[in-house]
Amino acid sequence: MELSKLLKPEAVKVLTSASSKKRLMQDISELADQAYGLPAGPVLDALLARESLGPTGVGHGIALPHARLDGLASVVGAFVLLDKPIDFNAVDRQPVDIAFALFAPEDAGVEHLKALALVSRTLRNASLCAKLRANPNPLTLYTLMTSAQEDQAA
Repeated sequence: MELSKLLKPEAVKVLTSASSKKRLMQDISELADQAYGLPAGPVLDALLARESLGPTGVGHGIALPHARLDGLASVVGAFVLLDKPIDFNAVDRQPVDIAFALFAPEDAGVEHLKALALVSRTLRNASLCAKLRANPNPLTLYTLMTSAQEDQAA
């Protein structure tokens, strides 16, 4: 599995408006609608339902919100860099400024888990996260994310 297959350049955004966790989820839902044609309302509902089971803030300023959706053919993602970190109830209580959301088909068992593991492993790279935080350009962010995996494999 490759990040370039999960993430489209159109699904990468820098947010200046997210002031809360709910607002971030709304922005991610709208981005999923714009990039993949996923209806924002059901996406938001699915993200919030998953979040109610436990926070997806994994620490070090990173959140991995995810949801399963009807009518989706494959796992897709959306990457968001926030210009101001927000409280996300993360496991380390640190505010979040990087979010990588994953959307999977209802019946995507192992594929969803593989995608989540790939994104988590990629974003555990502190050097990569520093570069992401220093480059508020969506195309640069996309390039950094998709080339990071190639660098790890080399």
